[in-house]
Amino acid sequence: MDIFYNTRRAIPAALDFHRRLPGYAPTPLVDAPDLAAQLGIGRLSLKLETDRLGLPSFKILGASYATYRALCTRIGGEPIWENIDDLRAAVAHLRPLALLAATDGNHGRAVARMAALLGLRARIFVPADMAPARMDAIVGEGAELEIVHGSYDDAVARSAAAAGPLALVISDTAWPGYAETPRDVIVGYGTIFQEITAALGGRPDLVTVQMGVGALAAAMIGYYRRHSGGPTIVGVEPDQVACILASLRAGQITEVPGPHRSIMVGLNCGVPSPVAWPTLHAGLDAALTVSDDLARAAIRALAAEGVVAGETGAAGVAGLLALCADNTAAADARTRLRIGPHTHALAIITEGVTDPAMYAEIVGASGQIMVYPDTPCVP
Repeated sequence: MDIFYNTRRAIPAALDFHRRLPGYAPTPLVDAPDLAAQLGIGRLSLKLETDRLGLPSFKILGASYATYRALCTRIGGEPIWENIDDLRAAVAHLRPLALLAATDGNHGRAVARMAALLGLRARIFVPADMAPARMDAIVGEGAELEIVHGSYDDAVARSAAAAGPLALVISDTAWPGYAETPRDVIVGYGTIFQEITAALGGRPDLVTVQMGVGALAAAMIGYYRRHSGGPTIVGVEPDQVACILASLRAGQITEVPGPHRSIMVGLNCGVPSPVAWPTLHAGLDAALTVSDDLARAAIRALAAEGVVAGETGAAGVAGLLALCADNTAAADARTRLRIGPHTHALAIITEGVTDPAMYAEIVGASGQIMVYPDTPCVP
């Protein structure tokens, strides 16, 4: 008998999967009325991904779901499980399998956490200039850390080269011959938008989203573009490393060479993910860049609202500050994107503080807000 089992069809939707993980709960969705007034818009909602499944970032959503689907492929189908103990037992025969990942910090820590939960090894590749606090956090998850003397993209290449029978790469970006797991990372992020819809009872008018390699932005576009009349979606990148903006202008994937040294380290990516790119190309309404100084201003503005955000986490709000600035380019953008006093905007605070020294430098060691001269973004 020749028979084929479609193992992917049996796997649960991302939200159903995440609900089985220890500590799952929807993250808060809060309004920031003072910041909305400062921006000149009607309402600003913030999705706080600063404590997600015990980690200070949304990345665990994509890493956990992609890990699960990759392991299901390894074992030939979905196991019967109700909780993490069941799942750990179901994959025990794969040991000494290691999960591999390249990271600027949060994704690698999330992969390391999943490895620890499942009793597997983890080997995480990081660029040499990563903040020591982020390295320590990854090691604290029980992972082996491999320092790469180069960029994040160099770390991705090293992780890909290390794959093998006992080494499974869980990457949020793709390369030739490796696409399924990055697609699953994108699917995993969909839980965020299901929670937002449930909390709002509707949709916002405008969303600004951090881009990096584009996985989160692709998840947002995929969710909101299912039906007509979705929100205006604006992607945000650092002005030092805007690979998606460069790709949009060129009409094809374009690399921005390093060094990549924005303080928004989770966005220090030189090449868009090939699996995210088609969605970004077709689905973004606009893309803009922001300076590190504007990211600092966003962190301080959020702190004034009682929201503690890391540098990458504040990038979506930095995009809103750019759009609502008092300059000709911003005024033109507001007209074209129909942003005004009745706009309901949404930004995702994708991380909490992952580099305490940097946060203290921006807001002051005492936690009080410090005033810095703001610089305009480069749209």
